[in-house]
Amino acid sequence: MARKKKVSMQDIADQLNISKNAVSLALQNKKGVSEDMRQQVQQTAKALGYGQFAEKPASSGNVLVLVPERIMSYEDNDHFQFFHDMIWGLEKSIRKKGMNAVIAPIDREMEAGLQLPQHCTAISYQGIILFGIVDKAYAKLVWELDAPLVMLDSYHRELPCPVVASANMEGACEAVSELIRLGHREIGFIGPANLTTSHEERWFGYWKAMQEHALRIDPRTVMTSSPSFEHTEQEIGLFLNGLGEQLPSAFFCGNDRIAYLLARQLRKRAIKVPERLSIIGFDDLKYQEESGLRMTTMRVDKERMCDAAAQLLLSLTGPSREMVRVYIRPTLIVRDSVREHSAIR
Repeated sequence: MARKKKVSMQDIADQLNISKNAVSLALQNKKGVSEDMRQQVQQTAKALGYGQFAEKPASSGNVLVLVPERIMSYEDNDHFQFFHDMIWGLEKSIRKKGMNAVIAPIDREMEAGLQLPQHCTAISYQGIILFGIVDKAYAKLVWELDAPLVMLDSYHRELPCPVVASANMEGACEAVSELIRLGHREIGFIGPANLTTSHEERWFGYWKAMQEHALRIDPRTVMTSSPSFEHTEQEIGLFLNGLGEQLPSAFFCGNDRIAYLLARQLRKRAIKVPERLSIIGFDDLKYQEESGLRMTTMRVDKERMCDAAAQLLLSLTGPSREMVRVYIRPTLIVRDSVREHSAIR
């Protein structure tokens, strides 16, 4: 079973009321401690589960998939479907490799109280896939477990470990480049880059495309931060109020949910999409906006991401905390939310 935290030499020293240096000498079979003390240190190390003295758990066919409930709590059912597909895609990918996926939800109280699911101590498992967006403190709690770990879809750069994600920067760059190809030069961005690495990377991709085409980014048309994932439509409405009549000809949005909320707010202001303003989103959510608008988007390859996460986890021979990155490139899907700038009236 995985432990909450790694046992240190100081833990052994405190248990025996001796110095850390004495523990080090005993564990390395060096001179400076008696044979009796050496045996006590090594027996305590084994009992506490320290390093090479830890008893190895029996082989297990389980893979823990930790899923925060926050990613399943959007008001729109369509974003729920996206994550639902990912979770069951993971289960399918893990099963294909002869393993058993154990889905362990993390509710808001557990996340706030830094409480691990009971599965982390109640069963044996070969590794953990942490899927979705969790607070950094909670991600660190999982990261500190003495178990192979892969983070899927979102991660924290301060916690180096193997990660599988969509190629967000490259995908965003391609989306914005498509708008530029269509003649757009004033392009805005909306996405909470302060909340997740995926939105942050999509912001970087937007910036990269604008830089490569020597286009100026008007800071008034950019919204890169949000206090939370709630009240997004209200924030977009206030953002548009601040722009007044000075709208760009296009927006790239950090995901389709934001893109559709933007389209709704524009419609309330009698601003037509794409006749007056083009929009591209990200993720390829399976729904149509109530006006019938079909969103141009970057389709995330969920199946390949799930397969890559399962394969990467099972390739680990220990609790690797190296910055391994596997990026799965998304695909541009052109629909009717964009048009050439010259056609805008």
